[in-house]
Amino acid sequence: MARRASGSDEALAHAYDLIAQATDVEQLRQAQAVVLPLAFGLDMQSTARAIGVSKGWACQLRTRFLRGQVVGAPQAQKPGGRRHENMTASQEHAFLAPFFEQAAEGGVLVVGLIKRALDERLGRRVPLSSVYNLLHRNGWRKLAPDKRHPQSDPLAQEAWKKNSPTSSTASAKPGRKTNRSS
Repeated sequence: MARRASGSDEALAHAYDLIAQATDVEQLRQAQAVVLPLAFGLDMQSTARAIGVSKGWACQLRTRFLRGQVVGAPQAQKPGGRRHENMTASQEHAFLAPFFEQAAEGGVLVVGLIKRALDERLGRRVPLSSVYNLLHRNGWRKLAPDKRHPQSDPLAQEAWKKNSPTSSTASAKPGRKTNRSS
């Protein structure tokens, strides 16, 4: 048997107020995720079924409400943004400026050097993908494709060009008879 839901009478009263003032379905569901277990003794599985969400999401809604995080409230954190950033956008731009200047003067932008400098700047190792994401956020992109494959062998290519037949019709030599009747 599931344990009885815990919560204060104050939280229950606040949830009833939210049900009366809800402006969207998510606020209503969040308030119901609190009221149904506390006022009517439903377990989380039954509560989730009643409000039309999964059990895990019903628990999340209830927990967030009890912590004071009401869905759709003006102070509620919006999705997206850079919550786990290593540097601010201006710091990133300043960090990459010397590398971009070198590349603008005809130099090559070497990602390995940028990674080492970023590791040193942050005082820890970061994945290579973080460096590529950093470059992408700051407008860097590879402007020209490679001229050749790094593992290509120009001598072998030239030898193949000299020794290969020129076309698929090379075997049909002029003056050779065919089985066609004329």
